[in-house]
Amino acid sequence: MSADQTQLAFDWSCRIMSDNGCGFPAPGLHSFLFKPLFTVGGYDFNKVMLLALITTLLVVTFFTLAFSKAKVVPGKLQMVAEAGYDFVRRGIVYETLGKREGEKYVPLMVSLFFFIWIMNIWSVIPLAQFPVSSVIAFPMVLAAVVWLLWVSLTFKRHGFVGFFKNITGYDKSLGAVLPLVMVIEFFSNLFVRPFTHAVRLFANMFAGHLMLVMFTVASWYLLNSYMIPAAGVSFVMTMIMILFELFVQAVQAYVFVLLACSYIQGALAEHH
Repeated sequence: MSADQTQLAFDWSCRIMSDNGCGFPAPGLHSFLFKPLFTVGGYDFNKVMLLALITTLLVVTFFTLAFSKAKVVPGKLQMVAEAGYDFVRRGIVYETLGKREGEKYVPLMVSLFFFIWIMNIWSVIPLAQFPVSSVIAFPMVLAAVVWLLWVSLTFKRHGFVGFFKNITGYDKSLGAVLPLVMVIEFFSNLFVRPFTHAVRLFANMFAGHLMLVMFTVASWYLLNSYMIPAAGVSFVMTMIMILFELFVQAVQAYVFVLLACSYIQGALAEHH
């Protein structure tokens, strides 16, 4: 939550029916705006950018330490890393692309999965308490990477004519409706697909964070107003939302990577 909301939530003079004009600090777009923490080389770094940078360092450092001196009989760190790597490789990539075609894309998909998952999970980490993916710039960049890979693979595999047929859904058997279908498929694949790929992740994290902030702030606000039963209910809902968010955070990382593999599969598939 933002600093202003935190200050109001813990301000014991803010109560329901109080005469000081202090109302409930409801979450909104301001909950996603943060002031710069420091400046490096003329660039301002705020909380969200710092969390994204820490996420990158965590993922790179974890897998480097786990696999830099890999052993036949793995240690605890290597065992955990292998379990995560194998989950993405077998559970997502192989299931979608097959072993032969999918193996070369496993490192990218593992990186995407854990990067997105850690970005999401900051939402329930004390002091951080913010999902990086709820700022749409981050999902948009990741979706753009997948989109560029899909476009380049389609063009490389099928050539210019095959690329055009692939992105327009060209099928002579459609007859008179073929031109309409081609226009719809063209805009859907080139413009709508990367947008929905990013927004699906962003919207879930955005909404989840709003709900979590609302119940957290409400718990303190109601407690300040001496409405103990209502504060207790709000606190229980906060705990439920945290557990639910833990599930959603992992699912959204899984779905993003699954869709990325699906797009690559479409680029590699033969067009008839």
